[in-house]
Amino acid sequence: MVRLFAVAWALLMLGLSTAKAQDGYAEMLRYLTTSSIGGNALAGASGAIAVNLAAGDSNLQSNAAALAIGPLANVQIEQHQRISALSASVPDAMVADISGNALSGARGLISINQASGVGNREANAIAVAVSLAQQGIEEQTSSTWLAGLGAQTNGAAGGRSQANPSSSPRSASVAGTALRGAEGVVQLNQIAGMGNTAGNRLLITVDLPPR
Repeated sequence: MVRLFAVAWALLMLGLSTAKAQDGYAEMLRYLTTSSIGGNALAGASGAIAVNLAAGDSNLQSNAAALAIGPLANVQIEQHQRISALSASVPDAMVADISGNALSGARGLISINQASGVGNREANAIAVAVSLAQQGIEEQTSSTWLAGLGAQTNGAAGGRSQANPSSSPRSASVAGTALRGAEGVVQLNQIAGMGNTAGNRLLITVDLPPR
């Protein structure tokens, strides 16, 4: 009886071990997309800082900046993004995070695009025109100089989570210590998901009197 009990217990433990191994293997096969900026990345950096970071499939990102100085200074930025025939599996989990002391104390023109997922579009644009024609400082709306983020998607995401994509865990976060003390123009697009469009646009015109 004791021997039979020992054999049964051994078989039970073997079954549990096999189940745990299978669970670990299944976890390893999960489709995870993680986009992370952490540690001391770009801490204290200065000048024109542009970051494009993506995890997943068919994500489009753009950072653009233009500066014009002269008697008749004029600047224009146009950005068009297009995704055709999108066919990708939906991730089981999508995470985008900025943590630690990343970009703390950074100064200047800071433009960040961060995406985790499928078929997302992000764009940052900064345009500055300094003219010697007239006095005064004027800030114009983006509609006068940028024809929007032209985003078009053809096709659809597929895969294991297509039936209920909302069940896929998604997280986008910025830690309290990240970007602390940053100065200047800070643009941030952060996406965890599918088929999203995000854009930041800034135009400044400065008219100075002739010397």
